[in-house]
Amino acid sequence: MNKAKQVAIAGAGIGGLSAALALAKTGHKVTIFEQASQLGEVGAGLQMSPNAMKVLRYLGVEDALRAFAFVPQHACIRHFKSGDYYLKSPLGAVAEARYGAPYWHLHRADLHKVLLTACEQTGVSLILGSAVESYLDLDDQVIVTLEDQSQHSVDLLIGADGIRSVIREQMLGKESPTFMKQVAWRGVIPVSELDGVTIQPDACVWVGPKRHLVTYYLRGGEWVNFVAVEERDDWQQESWREEGDINELRAAFAGWHPEVSGLLAKAQSTFLWALNGREALSTWHQGRVVLLGDACHPMLPFMAQGAAMAIEDAYALGRLLEQHALPVALARYEALRKPRTTKIQAMSKDNAGLYHMRGGALGRMKLNALRVASEYCPPVIHAKLDPVYGYDLEGRLVDSSYEG
Repeated sequence: MNKAKQVAIAGAGIGGLSAALALAKTGHKVTIFEQASQLGEVGAGLQMSPNAMKVLRYLGVEDALRAFAFVPQHACIRHFKSGDYYLKSPLGAVAEARYGAPYWHLHRADLHKVLLTACEQTGVSLILGSAVESYLDLDDQVIVTLEDQSQHSVDLLIGADGIRSVIREQMLGKESPTFMKQVAWRGVIPVSELDGVTIQPDACVWVGPKRHLVTYYLRGGEWVNFVAVEERDDWQQESWREEGDINELRAAFAGWHPEVSGLLAKAQSTFLWALNGREALSTWHQGRVVLLGDACHPMLPFMAQGAAMAIEDAYALGRLLEQHALPVALARYEALRKPRTTKIQAMSKDNAGLYHMRGGALGRMKLNALRVASEYCPPVIHAKLDPVYGYDLEGRLVDSSYEG
């Protein structure tokens, strides 16, 4: 196999658009097949940490995103009732100086729109209402069949089609995602409607028994985004996402700090999501087909790294396909990305226990140890976050060892 020239991507989400942009910038002819008949991102925020922002800078969209960004001042963990801080670590200019890129909050729709515009400007073709149904992987090409039974011949097919990936299913067999016994309410509220409720300009996690809530600003401070997570034993609905009951949400967080209860009192609507996961896949690629993002490594949102990992995947895959013949590029992509995403999946899962105050006395000790480290020994906090936020993807792309 020689280098891939014509590439098809299943899925026009953040990962799919990032991959399309990375590939188009290096001379590939890219077509995205998206099952939705029109593009519309559910209203929710994203935390774009410095590792993701470096990649968005490499992709040339940082300046276009700046107008939509909010710069948080601290990363915080607070007690659900008292509001006491277990962690208050500086972000803003301090994080940018430490990691070489900013820490921004962005509305998902704004990031999606900027990536889409950049893709259009670099010649990417986007075909809406065109779900990929199957593929035929041949020695010299891969034949992509859409739901309308039309077929397209390309050099490479990228599955960026999410946790319920059709591409992954054909490659590795049918297997339902695992419900992680947690659900998340997500929503945004205009600051103009808060009527005196003060939300700190931070990325804040409010931790409590069997649930937690995250708040942060979007769009330069015009909106507040919230994500409220609650442990549940089952998920009866067929859909993985549905409109949530705002009164049920308020009841689940009744008695919490006034900053939380005041915010939720102003919420008019919310979406309810099932949090799902998968065991590590045996492989991410086969022949002329490869996976990225949630299609191969879905993770709980408790490190705020899901979108960041898809963006990193996309850039790494684009650069490696530029440098190497197809089989070498795909093998190096998996060798580079799998250890990192697996580690962050584990970190995200571990944070669930911390955020939901599990473990009785031991759990309280962990939170108090975090408080002590935050106040008196910041290097302990840095030791955990530096490998995530300070990750040098570009440097790793020229390092053949690809360890971690």
